[in-house]
Amino acid sequence: MADMNPSIQAEKTASAIPTVRMALLFTVMLVTAAGNTAMHSVMPSIGTALEIDDVWISLAYSWSALLWVVCAPYWARRSDKRGRKSMMALGLVGFIASMGLCGLVLWMGFAGWIAGLTTLLLFAIARSAYGAFGSAAPPAVQAYVAARTSRAERTKALSLVASSFGLGTVVGPVLAPLMIIPFFGIGLTGPAWCFALIGVATLILLRLRLPNDTPQFEARGKAFGDPNAGLSNSDDLEGSDEEESSVLPGGDQPRLKWFEPRLRHWVIASLFGGHAQAMIMGVIGFLVLDRLGMRDNFTEGAALVSLVMVFGAIATLLAQWGIIPRFKIGPRAATLSGMIVAAFGTAILGVADTVVGLSLGYAIASLGFGLFRPGTTAGTSLAVSRAEQGQASGIVASVAGASFIYAPALGVWLYNISDWLGFGFIIAVCLAVALVGWRNLEADEVLTTDR
Repeated sequence: MADMNPSIQAEKTASAIPTVRMALLFTVMLVTAAGNTAMHSVMPSIGTALEIDDVWISLAYSWSALLWVVCAPYWARRSDKRGRKSMMALGLVGFIASMGLCGLVLWMGFAGWIAGLTTLLLFAIARSAYGAFGSAAPPAVQAYVAARTSRAERTKALSLVASSFGLGTVVGPVLAPLMIIPFFGIGLTGPAWCFALIGVATLILLRLRLPNDTPQFEARGKAFGDPNAGLSNSDDLEGSDEEESSVLPGGDQPRLKWFEPRLRHWVIASLFGGHAQAMIMGVIGFLVLDRLGMRDNFTEGAALVSLVMVFGAIATLLAQWGIIPRFKIGPRAATLSGMIVAAFGTAILGVADTVVGLSLGYAIASLGFGLFRPGTTAGTSLAVSRAEQGQASGIVASVAGASFIYAPALGVWLYNISDWLGFGFIIAVCLAVALVGWRNLEADEVLTTDR
């Protein structure tokens, strides 16, 4: 019998991810997402307390997002050579450093040691640690999962990984008001300090519990193209095994480009749909404060913003934990339906003026984005080979970061001009992505077929 095609054999023999490891990967993503959304929920109140215009608060994240776009593909390629675990650890270090520095800068601003504008500039610089180094973790987690799942199961598996972000967006806003500590002048900076400590605990767990997957090469280094090179010494590393190294690609892979034919339409959908999502996230905090008249009540205003964001996060989890796996929705269907649902939710936000209405609108919009994001992620992954999963995950992370360079500030700027100008623009983007995607995205039955 002729030997089986190596790529097919790898696809069929790739081992499933043990539950304990999956839980750890889930935790890595959850903690970083929770920390970010906790800060997002209190930043409108922080900006008001420091007397800084809304648009500038939104722009404080732009430099970090730009660094994310540049650095995520680089760290993804490094994960192919250095292993996924090391890049996850680097990402957590970036997250911890960023959170700690942000908390310190904001504390100094509230204490009156530095002016409001200086506080914002230093905050943006502190956030750059997350953009530059925190961007190493998500591509590594995605590549780790993608390399260990079959094509038919990949949408479900990546949806589970994406749902860790969804759960984080529930946990973050829920915990944020509880972390506003009325001692030692900590106040609204509490979430930053607390999540820095949680990040440290997660990093320790990652180091102790996830097996080492760093490829080990012999000193002479001649078997450069062999994915099993150097495994004879793997017994010296506690927790290492052949399965961990064999799923890393051997040799140098051709570099993937954003707009190469296999990826072009998925990247376009992800980029523009991501801009719509980033604009909603940028506006929602200020919208809640304005519609509910909470501009002068910092603590209660932050709590109400968190409450609305919790409903949105629960809806995201419903999409990623319930709808996608229950109905086995493929990448194309998830992307298109998600954009349509998000447009409907955005329309409700445009007219809502109560906590119930704002929560409902944001929940529906988040449900749509909760379908859309795993759809484009899985579509990008399935468009390339197993050996290219590291690079594909880097592109996914880079495109997601690109959505946050200026889109949140653009959304706030349009919202400050006119509510319906801002929301109308977001709706138009969502519907345009759905229309273009319907005409160009590859069919689900083609994408998910093992080959």
